[in-house]
Amino acid sequence: MTFSTTVHKVSDADSTAKKKTLVAACTAHATHDGLSDLVYVLLPVWQEMFMLSYVWLSVLRSAYALTLAALQIPASSLSTRMKPAYVLSIATAMTGFGWLAAGFTDSALALGAALVFAGMGASAQHPIASAMVSRAYAGNAKRPLGVYNFAGDIGKSLLPACAAFLLTFTTFHITATVFAVTGLLAAVLIWTLLKDVTPRFAPAQKASPSRPVEPAVKAGPGAFRVLLCTAVMDSAVRMGFLTFLPFIIKGNGGSLPQAGLALTLVFIGGAVGKFVCGWMSDRFGTLNTILVTELATALLIVVVLLSPLPLGLMALPFLGAVLNGTSSVLYGAVTDVVDPHRLEKAFSVFYTGTIGSGALAPVLYGFAGDHAGVSSAAVIVAATAVLSVVPVWIYSLRHRGTFNG
Repeated sequence: MTFSTTVHKVSDADSTAKKKTLVAACTAHATHDGLSDLVYVLLPVWQEMFMLSYVWLSVLRSAYALTLAALQIPASSLSTRMKPAYVLSIATAMTGFGWLAAGFTDSALALGAALVFAGMGASAQHPIASAMVSRAYAGNAKRPLGVYNFAGDIGKSLLPACAAFLLTFTTFHITATVFAVTGLLAAVLIWTLLKDVTPRFAPAQKASPSRPVEPAVKAGPGAFRVLLCTAVMDSAVRMGFLTFLPFIIKGNGGSLPQAGLALTLVFIGGAVGKFVCGWMSDRFGTLNTILVTELATALLIVVVLLSPLPLGLMALPFLGAVLNGTSSVLYGAVTDVVDPHRLEKAFSVFYTGTIGSGALAPVLYGFAGDHAGVSSAAVIVAATAVLSVVPVWIYSLRHRGTFNG
């Protein structure tokens, strides 16, 4: 066997391992994001089943999302002690079993416990799958990570729409069981893809006389805190609006399938928005993009709230584009203001803050919904979008050029 043949076989094996890693990560992202956002379609169903207020509906949503947020850092630490394939496949199976248990519950308390268990499984997906892709495509991971992020939007678009369709023919219990099986099948697929793949670890960067390590942070330490503050409010807006969207559609004369369609339109717009807003950020600067997208979010929320149902549905893809696109701009800006050697810690804090905000904010908005109505709560959500631009705008005025325009 010649040396060139050996190199060729090693190269083919490496390429296959990369593809398996990416497919497994995309499967995990689509499954977990789709199952997580399934909750929004089911909120009106749970309201009728258990006669719940908006606050308690928000608590059920938060039971899933807050558990997901709180356990991300521990889940990331666990992956350093176990093979990522084990953690990711077991975690996905846990989410499937959580939904299976949810389908057999007969009380809101038991349902909340099942959602907490599902959220525990979902907590491992973001840190582990994104790290796997980054290491597999070391030095050239930007495009694969884009595919991975897009897969999450596909899951958000398809699973809630399928759930809304199934609920027109079957009960909640059967629907939950179908998606529980989906989670379990995804776990099997992830394990099948990754069981023979050896995880790659990026070597630590070392200083040399010709290429010393750059220790400097690209911007002041306050820049990260400002981005996090804006991202926390942006996440609150996104989760708050999605919580009330089915009720807004219902209040405007829509049916349950139309509520599922509305969520699908938002998520499809969000998938497109991640690409468009990324281009806008490169073209016009991070600050200008954040200002435009947050103000457009506030305006379009009011349009959806006040417009007739057909016009509101037409506006939802555009709302989804700015609603989801801003988060990708904020996430990408972290690399511009944080020391490269502290990125892992920065992103873990960033994810925990934004997902935690998305879990808690609907509870606060739920109080407004119970006491002032859905319309007033939606207006408060829109006002939060306007306020979210204040921290980053003020910081940029004091430190010109920090956010690239």
